[in-house]
Amino acid sequence: MHQGEGFRLEKFPLGTRVIYPPDSLPGIRDLDAAIRHALLNPHGTPPLPELLRPDMRLTIVFDDISLPLPQMRPPDIRGRIIEHVLELAAAAGVDDVELLAANALHRRMTPAELKRAVGDRVFRAFFPKHLRNHDAEDPDGMTHLGLTRHGEDVEINKRAAESDLLVYVNITLTAMSGGPKSVAVGLGSYKSLKHHHNVHTLRHSTSFNDPPNSAMHHSYHRMAKVVEDHVKVFTIETTLNGDNFPEATKFLQKREWEWNLRDQASLLAFKKANEMTPLKLRREIWQRNDAPFGVTGIHAGDPKEVHPLTLANVHRQQLTEIDGQADIGVWGLPFLCPYNVNSIMNPILVMSLGLGYFFNLYRNKPIVRQGGVAIFYHPMQNDFHQIHHPSYIDFFEEVLTQTTDQQAIESKFEKQFAEDPWYTHLYRNSYAYHGVHPLYMWYWGAHAMEHLGDVIFVGADRKAAARMGFRSASTLADALEMAKDTVGGSPSITYQHTPPATLADVR
Repeated sequence: MHQGEGFRLEKFPLGTRVIYPPDSLPGIRDLDAAIRHALLNPHGTPPLPELLRPDMRLTIVFDDISLPLPQMRPPDIRGRIIEHVLELAAAAGVDDVELLAANALHRRMTPAELKRAVGDRVFRAFFPKHLRNHDAEDPDGMTHLGLTRHGEDVEINKRAAESDLLVYVNITLTAMSGGPKSVAVGLGSYKSLKHHHNVHTLRHSTSFNDPPNSAMHHSYHRMAKVVEDHVKVFTIETTLNGDNFPEATKFLQKREWEWNLRDQASLLAFKKANEMTPLKLRREIWQRNDAPFGVTGIHAGDPKEVHPLTLANVHRQQLTEIDGQADIGVWGLPFLCPYNVNSIMNPILVMSLGLGYFFNLYRNKPIVRQGGVAIFYHPMQNDFHQIHHPSYIDFFEEVLTQTTDQQAIESKFEKQFAEDPWYTHLYRNSYAYHGVHPLYMWYWGAHAMEHLGDVIFVGADRKAAARMGFRSASTLADALEMAKDTVGGSPSITYQHTPPATLADVR
């Protein structure tokens, strides 16, 4: 069981169902050849060289630090693709080129993080003047493209909106990413994001990884249509295999019954060393755990034609068919989520990871029945990164002490956090998440909270869990005893074993 910056061995009751991911797919051997082929043989558009001309304005956009998870062992596939695009642009005589990190309302990437994503050569050539973070609060840097047929504002980065060609370089790690989300969200503003990052929309997104049944994705599609009417987008989407763990923790990649004596010895040695290491150092060690991902697909061209191919690759790697729902679902939450890279997993992010991301790793139906119980493993320390998460601290201390009701929080506090000038200053000039971000993470669990009858965290700080309205237990046995009040004395139990990511196809 993953449990923050650590893990534990757990014995489940007899009859517990465990959902494992499929075996990791082989990665593409000759990535440079695959990139060239994708750019010269795109879907739904002419080859990239035919779209380039000397007098054009070219903007290359790439996913920010929230993808992939864990960080990819260098060189990052985004950097390799960007080099190929730049070589073609140079051959076509394109002089006006800018690179943007699509960080939306996330924190800005540091120079070191940008360098890791795009590679040393690109960084040296473009940073800082022509390689930068998107700034959703720049009053002179945003352009309002119009409204969707549902009246949703579509506002994106001005440089991108005024480009002759926007090349988007993406890593689609799960089925919720990429496609219509990339430009409309990654280069969007609060004015746009509030239309889909709200309680009503997220309650009707079942699940985030099942786009046809996600109101959030329906909004993305409407916004992408407006973007498409104004900007020529050439997307390059990549998918990764399930190789999440380097050699030292390779045993975590395997199903437990496949462990040999070496794996068992590695487990015991690493677990003991990990537990003896101070928490701060342990966090640093886990954050440096680069994943030896293999690239399983590279597709380029029109976003509408590329993304279905991308999703097929994601499903090949992650989809596992499951027969029926359980009374209790169990998840072990790891040390990492999209919003604590090189940072700290605070209690709100733990809640978002469990009830937002892991609960929604399904198609058709959740692995837990309506009114069932979710059990998560995480220590949930009351600890926050002072630079990255300042508005999270105030949200935890000032808002959650008054109410945990998502609708009440949205109506009473969202505008205050979204428009606070100090939070805006820190977002624009430091490395802080936007002021509204902790509220969005609280809404992220809206569908799960409406679906479930109870939520229990094993090993959590009791005061932190109680502040957020959750119960905590010391052991699985205690958690199952507590769950009896909701699901009775002989519940069916399903443990969704992830990472590597497992997408449950529940029938």
